[in-house]
Amino acid sequence: MSRVAKKPIALPKGVEFKVAGEAVTVKGPKGTLSFAVPAGVEVGIDGSEVQLKAKDVEAIKFAGTARAVLANMVKGVSEGYERKLELVGVGYRAALQGKDLNLSLGFSHPVLFKAPEGITITAPSQTEVLISGADKQRVGETAAKIRAFRPPEPYKGKGVRYAGEKITIKEAKKA
Repeated sequence: MSRVAKKPIALPKGVEFKVAGEAVTVKGPKGTLSFAVPAGVEVGIDGSEVQLKAKDVEAIKFAGTARAVLANMVKGVSEGYERKLELVGVGYRAALQGKDLNLSLGFSHPVLFKAPEGITITAPSQTEVLISGADKQRVGETAAKIRAFRPPEPYKGKGVRYAGEKITIKEAKKA
């Protein structure tokens, strides 16, 4: 079995882990997440640890992935995940309208982005957007969708970028 699958998942206080057949439900202070365990992977709870086992040789390849997904779910419902986006460019700004995000990105019209369920979007300043939630995949997907409205361009670096993302600036044409 893979090294990842052999490592147990520690359950922090306040996190409830339930196994019902092939469905696993993780409940914590930040929300509830569920996952369908792949066929051939066994999930067992031992006190405050969760252990995964592959039933046969074919299931070994799924055990590591299932363990990683379950560990992300446990972390998500206890601590949560967040992604920070920065808006770089003259006149580029973000504002909240209720739960929706209103973006001015240099288009002739404002871009209105509706927050998916389970995701919280905040705008601490006009050029920053903070996306947070319990599901790691949905937080990342929401950040990618917002970034896709105006990805950073390579000549001036204007656009929506992840916090800390390094943009390689190209040299302009020389006459």
